[in-house]
Amino acid sequence: MKNISIRIDDAAIDKLDTLAKAQDRSRNWVVKEALQQYFDQQDWMVEAIRDGIRDADAGKTVPHDQVVDEIDALIEAARKA
Repeated sequence: MKNISIRIDDAAIDKLDTLAKAQDRSRNWVVKEALQQYFDQQDWMVEAIRDGIRDADAGKTVPHDQVVDEIDALIEAARKA
């Protein structure tokens, strides 16, 4: 494991300390947890984008006009409900 250092403003440190205290955890734990959640989200997003590109390359797309028509129909149905 390696150490890194970052510079953050006083307000962010206060928030970090508040979260750490509320969870009975260390600053380090809160930062590591936040980073892991960020990495997980980014990994998911990158894979979703890659899936979308693969689908587009394979011709699995829906024309824009069709999407707009379907959304308009959903909105209209919701208004009537």
